Amino acid sequence: MLAMDQGVVEEWLSEYKTLPDSAVSAYAASLKDKGALVPALYKVIRENYSELLEPVCHQLFEFYRSGEPQLQRFTLQFLPELLWSLLSVSAARDPHTSGCIEALLLGIYNLEIVDKDGQSKVLSFTVPSLSKPSVYHEPSAIGSMALTEGALANHGLSRVVYSGPLLQRENFTAQNRFEVLTFLLLCYNAALSYMSSTSLQSLCQISSRVCICGYPRQQIRRYKGISTRMTVTSEFLVQLLTGIHYALCNGEAELGSKALDDVLYRAQLELFPEALLVGNAIKSTQQGAALKSNTKEGARSIQVEITPTASRISRNAVTSLSIRGHRWKRHESQEVSVDSEAAPGGVAIPDISVTGVSSERMPNGESLRARSDGRTYPDGETLGGASDVSPEPRSHESSTRGQEVRRQKSVRRMLENESSGSASIGRSQH
Repeated sequence: MLAMDQGVVEEWLSEYKTLPDSAVSAYAASLKDKGALVPALYKVIRENYSELLEPVCHQLFEFYRSGEPQLQRFTLQFLPELLWSLLSVSAARDPHTSGCIEALLLGIYNLEIVDKDGQSKVLSFTVPSLSKPSVYHEPSAIGSMALTEGALANHGLSRVVYSGPLLQRENFTAQNRFEVLTFLLLCYNAALSYMSSTSLQSLCQISSRVCICGYPRQQIRRYKGISTRMTVTSEFLVQLLTGIHYALCNGEAELGSKALDDVLYRAQLELFPEALLVGNAIKSTQQGAALKSNTKEGARSIQVEITPTASRISRNAVTSLSIRGHRWKRHESQEVSVDSEAAPGGVAIPDISVTGVSSERMPNGESLRARSDGRTYPDGETLGGASDVSPEPRSHESSTRGQEVRRQKSVRRMLENESSGSASIGRSQH
């Protein structure tokens, strides 16, 4: 470490201790103007045996404990590098050199899992619905969805998943290490829009290192650091992918693409379904789509597909027109049978054949249709219990209904004429 960098860090350590409480906000806003401070702090964190590492970690913890949002974000920007230092030391089995880093990470974790009153937090997450767009899918690309009673009942409802309360941790163990680190990455991802490009680059680099160390892909990447395999969890990789996705869309396309491929490589080896699902979804959004901002100075955003405004009606969708047509088919046969029963004197009603199939009307309103083998069967009975569905188009059905109405009118007119004729004959006889 250069003497100039060491002087910048020592000055930073001394000036904060003499600040009054009223000047903390102004001091936090002035940190972004110190361009040489952040690179110097990165050098201190990367040197595990540096004499300034312990006071730097203590100062960063004081920043986070102050409650000032800008000071907390200043500490969070070094989180990826702190995670890598802890994991690399744990893989090398030299825990004595990472004591101050462990204390810093545990301190941030214990502060975040409680609220201002010291009560344990319960985090809530809304599960995205396939009927609503998200950064990973677009409903219009899925296709037509069946409009069933269950889908209508669940439309607009959101499922909320709760996490917590989490336990306080006093030290790192093999059982709780990735539980704590995953939660810390969750806090980091919540402040991604405030992170600098240096922090995003560090996140992509440590994501690749964690996933390829000890595997053949390390030779392809030509990374000459430690060659010990690091244990990871699916939840930890999902949080890494969240930050990588943001870096991909905000000026770190090259490093982000490499990190995404490396995380997917490790997820395939470990058979982690959650990480594979999220990683492949992110990768599919990048193929064939130009990023909104390919420069580091551009606006920070994540590209999503906009839902088209044109309305789309599926062929299988249930509409009011299809319901009316179905109701007409169901009641059409009932109206014909009622008219036949209401005819006086048992006069036979002629049956007009539209389909070309001869039939005879039965007393109960049903008709006997002739079959090819010479036998007849009622309309309500079908071979094998199958229902008789007409394949004729809608226009043919409309003409059929028109002929049926005209036939009924002519039958009523004929019956009225016969009734009036019989009555006049009776009067003349008397």
